[in-house]
Amino acid sequence: MKIITLILTFGLFVSGLNPDTSNEEVKLQQLVEHFDNKGIDIQPLIDDERFALVDDITSKFTRAVEIKIESFEDYQEVIKYDRKKDKISYFYAEYHTELNAAEAEYGIPKEVIIGILAVESEFGRYKGSYNPFNAYVSMYVEEYRTNWTLAQLEELIKFAEKKELDIHEMKSSYAGAMSYAQFIPWSLNRFWVGSELYHMPDNINSVANYLAHYKNVTGSLEKSVLRYNPSSMYQQAVLALAADAEEIIN
Repeated sequence: MKIITLILTFGLFVSGLNPDTSNEEVKLQQLVEHFDNKGIDIQPLIDDERFALVDDITSKFTRAVEIKIESFEDYQEVIKYDRKKDKISYFYAEYHTELNAAEAEYGIPKEVIIGILAVESEFGRYKGSYNPFNAYVSMYVEEYRTNWTLAQLEELIKFAEKKELDIHEMKSSYAGAMSYAQFIPWSLNRFWVGSELYHMPDNINSVANYLAHYKNVTGSLEKSVLRYNPSSMYQQAVLALAADAEEIIN
């Protein structure tokens, strides 16, 4: 037993690790070094008093996957479809000018833009209660989709710097999606139109810009919705709400 203990202690010593260092601390140091190698100093963001790891963030994803949805009717119940549908007329009354302008500029039917914003945030009802930096760092520490997480963190830092935002004041879902349109950082840097994440006209234009790009890539409006979320039930919900919107506003 003494020999084993000595070997373990020596191994920690020669590797430069403190035997009392927690796995979280090790992962955070690795993350800092990763970005140092890219010329990005994230140590001040880690040292900020507002930084905090989200405990067991991986389970939030696994619980979402485990929800049993066997039919479109079940999916409608989960997303509160009828409540979203009931808000369409009010949303259109307030933003009809912006919706019509986006349709004209990007060639995306305003009804589909409405469907996306209904499903994603119920027209701004939800904006997220997490911080995206904290969320992505937590994913990295828990080794959840590590390469994807590192890419999103880098995109987040770029977006915050470009828009001169305090990264610790930003809001997101636990998955790191931001705005009423629920864009991940990669999408924000490529498709966001405007400067304010929670200014609804910017969200309307950004959704239209995103869908227009992928409509051009896929050759289909329906397929562009799947690029927003690859779930067939998500696509069905968006297009059903779009059909509802067409009836309600015309």
